[in-house]
Amino acid sequence: MEHIQVSLIMGSISDWETMKKAAQVLDEFGVSYEKKVVSAHRTPDLMFDHAEKARERGIKVIIAGAGGAAHLPGMVAAKTTLPVIGVPIKSRVLSGIDSLYSIVQMPGGVPVMTMAIGDSGATNAGLSAVRILALENSELNKKLVAFAEKQSKLAEESSHDLI
Repeated sequence: MEHIQVSLIMGSISDWETMKKAAQVLDEFGVSYEKKVVSAHRTPDLMFDHAEKARERGIKVIIAGAGGAAHLPGMVAAKTTLPVIGVPIKSRVLSGIDSLYSIVQMPGGVPVMTMAIGDSGATNAGLSAVRILALENSELNKKLVAFAEKQSKLAEESSHDLI
């Protein structure tokens, strides 16, 4: 069994509706991952332990989705040297702007790659993780090239329909 490469974490089970988009991308590319609820506010000790031990467990990239105050991606980034990709979850109150601002405003020295709010952000987080892993995996890179070619072809076909 291949070791898990990506840790897909979220602050609440309700975030899964968005974060499953990242999981779908990882599934499409055959990238192994774990998915867990790890709350910065409700389970801070679990969050710190998860971040601190991720590298020794073989994790290469962490995707962290969070809504509201959205401290999870930044706090995880503070406790690991692994790449952390933050996904702002669309909230009922402020439509995810609060989450975006919380994640994107990390102080210098604690990087979090921040995606768009919601489903597009989760999809791109999955693709970003695949791209990071493809740096050292030629088979995965071939899949990315084929994916990009397919995206281009679909875009070309849909543009011809309008002309």
